[in-house]
Amino acid sequence: MSIACMILGQSGTGKTTSLRNLDPAHTLLIQAVRKPLPFRTEGWGWWDKEKRPTGNVFVSDNAAQIVKMMHGTRRDVIVLDDFQYILANEFMRRVLDKETGNAAFAKYNEIAHDAWSILMAAGQLAENKRVYILGHTQEDENGRVKAKTIGKLLDEKITLEGLLTIVLRTTVVNGQYLFTTQNNGLDTVKSPLGLFETDQIDNDLAAVDAAIFNYYGLQETV
Repeated sequence: MSIACMILGQSGTGKTTSLRNLDPAHTLLIQAVRKPLPFRTEGWGWWDKEKRPTGNVFVSDNAAQIVKMMHGTRRDVIVLDDFQYILANEFMRRVLDKETGNAAFAKYNEIAHDAWSILMAAGQLAENKRVYILGHTQEDENGRVKAKTIGKLLDEKITLEGLLTIVLRTTVVNGQYLFTTQNNGLDTVKSPLGLFETDQIDNDLAAVDAAIFNYYGLQETV
């Protein structure tokens, strides 16, 4: 059983930047939307079948392809960036198709299934694997901050954070970029007892990964 963790936060609060200290040789990055990395990219590169077959950055918003890549990679750490765009991109494609009636309503079920299939796969890989799912936040009518989706019709079908044991949230305090590790009563942050020593930690996914690796007594790939 692999360990899946969700990293939530508003744009610009350090979600992608938190990858900066991960070892690219052991990391697979899947981008739902292709964009430059916000840190020095030595060791990181977009996969190209002919020009860069050893690249570790893939671009896909197709749920089935993403699940296939997660199962197929030999790398121990998998990062899925901009998770909400997997949902939003499919929604917008279906809008452009001008679906009506039952087809228009069915798209929410199908998009929910896409999200569910990715999150389920994230927890069903080899036991040494760690999967980090990065996504934006939204605030509901009660002021509770949660993972951003495509609206209430999808939220009624699936609670993304409910499928995970670890959910962190980015925050910026006096110019310092941090992760919060415990629920403040108005968000969906959670982490196992004793995994982190404080309610706020450095915005460093490599440090988070090391803590998870040690907490669960994982073993390096031989």
